[in-house]
Amino acid sequence: MKQFFVLTLIATLLSSPALAQQLTFGGVEQDPDAPIEVVSEQLNVNQTDGSAVFTGDVVVVQGLLQLSAQRVEVYYTEGGGEVETMIATVDVVLINGTEAAEAERADYAVKDGVVVMTGNVLVTQGPSAVAGDRMTVQIDTGKAKIEGRVRTLLKNAPTE
Repeated sequence: MKQFFVLTLIATLLSSPALAQQLTFGGVEQDPDAPIEVVSEQLNVNQTDGSAVFTGDVVVVQGLLQLSAQRVEVYYTEGGGEVETMIATVDVVLINGTEAAEAERADYAVKDGVVVMTGNVLVTQGPSAVAGDRMTVQIDTGKAKIEGRVRTLLKNAPTE
């Protein structure tokens, strides 16, 4: 009976997409004030508008949070003292702890500690997956919200 209920629930979730779904991403709290390390093949700096563009296998690391993409634009606060925003495009992957998310674009408001991923978002959490059009992650709490044509695949982890 229990197995029938679980299968019915999964079939219902998969056949009728939700508008939004809450979840945790990474399961660990992050510090948005932690130092940020960026590694790339190339860096172009624009002193006029206070921006930097990293291209080619870009990897951004902040604590346990890792963002990778082919291109990351970094915008600084007035005076160039702090990173304000990072915009990642092309092959975007966000890793937090043991979980990963893919998307076409990620906007990271560093001071606010918020990452917004858009465009074919896919989150994997162990054997389960959630997909949607947009995911908003609050880095300091690990809470995430997926919106827009949300599709969920729930699978139990294999037991040994």
